[in-house]
Amino acid sequence: MAEKLISPGVFTAENDLSFIPAGVGEIGGAIVGPTVKGPALVPTTVNSYAEYVQVFGDVFTSGSTVTEYLTSISAREYLKHSGTLTVVRVLGAGYSNATSSAITAVTGAVAPFKLNTIADGLTQNSTGTEAANNVLSTTGTKDNLRWEITTNNLTKGTFTLVIRRGNDSSKHKVILETHSGLSLDPNSSNYIAKRIGDQHNTLSTGVDGTFLQPTGNFPNRSSYVYVSDVVDTVDFLDPNGAVRVATATGSLPTAASGTFGGGADGTAATGAKLMFGDISATNNQGLDASAAGANAGYNQYGYAFDLLGNQDDYDINLLWSPGLNNADHSGLCNKMITTCESRGDCFAIVDPVGKGKTIANAVAEGGNEDSSYAAMYWPWVQTSANGRYVWTPASTLMPGVIAFNDKVSHEWYAPAGLNRGGLSTAIQAERKLTHANRDTLYEAAINPLATFPGEGVCAWGQKTLQRKASALDRVNVRRLLINLKKFIASTSRYLVFENNTNATRNRFLASVNPYMESVQEKNGLYAFKVVMDDSNNTADIIDRNIMKGEIYLQPAKAAEFIVVDFNIMPTGATFED
Repeated sequence: MAEKLISPGVFTAENDLSFIPAGVGEIGGAIVGPTVKGPALVPTTVNSYAEYVQVFGDVFTSGSTVTEYLTSISAREYLKHSGTLTVVRVLGAGYSNATSSAITAVTGAVAPFKLNTIADGLTQNSTGTEAANNVLSTTGTKDNLRWEITTNNLTKGTFTLVIRRGNDSSKHKVILETHSGLSLDPNSSNYIAKRIGDQHNTLSTGVDGTFLQPTGNFPNRSSYVYVSDVVDTVDFLDPNGAVRVATATGSLPTAASGTFGGGADGTAATGAKLMFGDISATNNQGLDASAAGANAGYNQYGYAFDLLGNQDDYDINLLWSPGLNNADHSGLCNKMITTCESRGDCFAIVDPVGKGKTIANAVAEGGNEDSSYAAMYWPWVQTSANGRYVWTPASTLMPGVIAFNDKVSHEWYAPAGLNRGGLSTAIQAERKLTHANRDTLYEAAINPLATFPGEGVCAWGQKTLQRKASALDRVNVRRLLINLKKFIASTSRYLVFENNTNATRNRFLASVNPYMESVQEKNGLYAFKVVMDDSNNTADIIDRNIMKGEIYLQPAKAAEFIVVDFNIMPTGATFED
């Protein structure tokens, strides 16, 4: 209500137009693919490669065979230049986490609780038994787990749970976690489900879409296990200080140690996990990702892209899946692109073909797509991983190039050329491209990976897969718009449910205009104009509970072609003019 003015005086009012939005900040990419270990189909954010290795592993070692994962190589290169990465591990059909129900009770026939590994798959499963000489069987590895119950106190009704490494021994224990003073009393603050956690996710798919359904009552505090099937009718002190007598259903756990078993990587992933030179429809690092029969491997990738399609849950700006290629996995590559298009704030890196293919093969795949939200790069490149040379598709290393580009400049700069497009860890390209080769690829919207003497391998193009000629057929322009849309979305979120008045619109303008000016100053825009007033917020628009804004942009273009005319002048000519 306006102040009632009766007698003369000076009256002041405050209009706070200094609203400072959170800004875009550092938003990482998302990678989908097989890993050594980790939770299956649970988008998990890591902030360093060390953290990635802890959760998902690096390489898989079996005897003298060391298996590199494209996902791990790509994550390592990306996290050199970016502080955050969302990882979605995919497995084949029948995946499960390792469990241990062999924990016995002091009295009774029922185990007091069951332990389940947080990481899905065979890796956490260690069926090795400790021999008399205190040496664990060779089936145990550093990524396997063992458990041990110690310090069992029947009087207090407490016990200690220790999580050990799978290839240690009683004489040389490698203790990963110690949880002491645990109780089976659900009313105790030391109740095992409270202290360790009992949460896990169940994938739900149906008419409501694909989402993760949380199960359990207490957050996981252990980095390795969660508990289930707790029997809480066992020995512990009641409120009067008396020890509750054990029932026939169970008791406190017996002091003992054991292993985990039953974990599976999925029936489609039981074969070789490394097929760099033979990635095909039926073998993508051990997973069958073909569309035929809608088999489980194919579905796993599809579920992963569905989950990442939720903007409210996962804030990402780049999406890729090294090992999928458009020739062998067109349905999944299309789904990856569609995910980015539906989000409107994410860009996909897609491989055209597998290793050993021709330029004509790559060109054909570029012509099969039409989207400004994706780009293709070719050919494959060789890189070094853990002292070994491996061949990788371009999508393995290009996200790291883009992250470097954003680190040293901004999203609206082209991630290409000798300044920002170098694949620093690439040893060689599968094929050295001539100028004519590069022309052929570029005309088909395939960005060449060129090799120059003394410069190594670098991205020599920045076309999107959009067929129509426009500003959006360039990567830097599309990513400029992604940046701007993310900023405006974060700003406008605070204005939802506010009254559609000039004051509210001015709040929008007061935050957006300065940001657009900063982008212009940083060479992202030639010019811009933001309109949000009575001209586009007419009565009928307001009556429909809409506040409308319009932004006009002239995005800066990259100089992809430098043309220099050499004019040979006759003797006696001057250059003053």
